Amino acid sequence: MSSRRGVGLSAFQNRSSLSTSYASHGASIRSEHLTSLQTQLSVFRSLLHNFAIQHADTIKSNPTFRAEFARMCNAIGVDPLAGSNVRGKGGGAKGIGSLWAKVLGGDVNDFYFELAVRVVELCRASRGENGGLLGVDECKESVKRGKAIGGGMDVSDDDILRAVKSLKPLGSGFSIVNVGSKQMIRSIPKELNKDQSSVLEAIQILGYVTCSMLEDNLGWEHARAETVIKDLLADSLVWVDLQAPEKEYWSPALMNDFED
Repeated sequence: MSSRRGVGLSAFQNRSSLSTSYASHGASIRSEHLTSLQTQLSVFRSLLHNFAIQHADTIKSNPTFRAEFARMCNAIGVDPLAGSNVRGKGGGAKGIGSLWAKVLGGDVNDFYFELAVRVVELCRASRGENGGLLGVDECKESVKRGKAIGGGMDVSDDDILRAVKSLKPLGSGFSIVNVGSKQMIRSIPKELNKDQSSVLEAIQILGYVTCSMLEDNLGWEHARAETVIKDLLADSLVWVDLQAPEKEYWSPALMNDFED
């Protein structure tokens, strides 16, 4: 009995030792792979920085090329708006800064922060008309035509989205929301609830809505439809047309879609 018990205990100890050996070997392999990936990523980032410097003029002048470059940055975990991991020629901390600032130049503010200032100006100027919801397309066209700070630039939708994203650390309340198939800049801290989003999406599709249209199409009670409309009116997110047989509600932020 004691002999069998000894063999069993020895076998258990051997299996335990073997498991420990496997675990140690696996950890060693993972560590080697991690080190290799970190080295490759560092090389990619360095090459990306050199690519940015070499094609700086194209990145600055071509919105499509700039958007693709930004996506390439994101694919390897480089945020163009954050500090670059590549040091300058001096080798000190002063050589670290926004990758966009290095590529696009600029005195104090880099390209996207200047664009963000213009976006803020446009949102505030139009807030009384659209209740704090400005279409990304409308914002882009205004920036192209504008003469204020950051105006007159050839920008893309992607540029506008990144400019708004750069405002997030400031706690500014600016964000991108989807209303149906349309992307819009929200410059008010108030969140749209599900019912409000449904009404705005219906306006995007139909052009306008009435309480009876909401009741028929969404299956709402009259009180629910009227409450949502009143909330949207209070925030200037919709306008009312009193000349129709039944009150019609339009969204000033979506009117350009139907004018086109």
